[in-house]
Amino acid sequence: MSRWQIGDITVHRVDEITLPAETGPWLLPGATPDVVAGSDWLAPAFAGPDHVIRLALHSFALEVAGMRVLVDTGVGNGKTRANPAWHRLDTPYLERLAAVGFTPAGVDRVILTHLHADHVGWNTTAAPDGSWRPTFPRARYLTARAEDEYWAAADIEPARRQMLDDSVEPVRAHGLLDLVDVPPGGTEILPGLTLVPTPGHTPGQIAVVLNSRGRSAVITGDCVHHPVQLAHPDLCSCVDIDPAAAVRTRTGLLEDLAGTDTLLLGSHFPEPTGGLVRRDGDAFRLVALD
Repeated sequence: MSRWQIGDITVHRVDEITLPAETGPWLLPGATPDVVAGSDWLAPAFAGPDHVIRLALHSFALEVAGMRVLVDTGVGNGKTRANPAWHRLDTPYLERLAAVGFTPAGVDRVILTHLHADHVGWNTTAAPDGSWRPTFPRARYLTARAEDEYWAAADIEPARRQMLDDSVEPVRAHGLLDLVDVPPGGTEILPGLTLVPTPGHTPGQIAVVLNSRGRSAVITGDCVHHPVQLAHPDLCSCVDIDPAAAVRTRTGLLEDLAGTDTLLLGSHFPEPTGGLVRRDGDAFRLVALD
């Protein structure tokens, strides 16, 4: 696990799993070995010697304004999932979370950047009767109203319906789900913690912006899946709902961050996970920071 200090805000990366090698070519089919090899700065941290990109699954645990805030909750244990890499996991995620001081009863807020299976799974854990109950019973769970409304109206496949039923609806049923209106300029929900809209991957996806004592960071959600998308902002995920919007969102974010000291923290970036955005010809590169 890694830790960053953003002024008075402490950010911990809490690992769940390393994604299998075949995940990269599936998720970002345009990131072929030839494309990856064209950006030699991706190796060895973000791509292997075969020029296949590496991806990870983790949460960010924030100590901010006297509160413990969790950004995204991974896949979760014991969940039935269509993706074999996510099916019925059994990981020590909660122990890793406790190791940085985040016990289930001690978490105050859970921010869900969007409602995909690999971002909401630890919202709930299995009760003795087989039902799913909120893992963090004192926390308010926050997501964008636009995200929730989209999935409520969408004609979705059974696997996604099951994910919502076991990982989102129990939180709503317990009265812990808060829907947040996120305007174009963002909305500050705690001192130094702002939610900003990053549509494209999903319609209501949000990123998390941190500001404290002149330091800043952005937690990407899935508007940037992998650093190869800095070199090629037009590379889209196979599960982007609106690819054109995803490219606009990603390019705009990178334009804003290029040349600044704002730390970019990728929700699926493998170690070292964080870095600074720099211009590289007509595109960008990530200068990784431990």
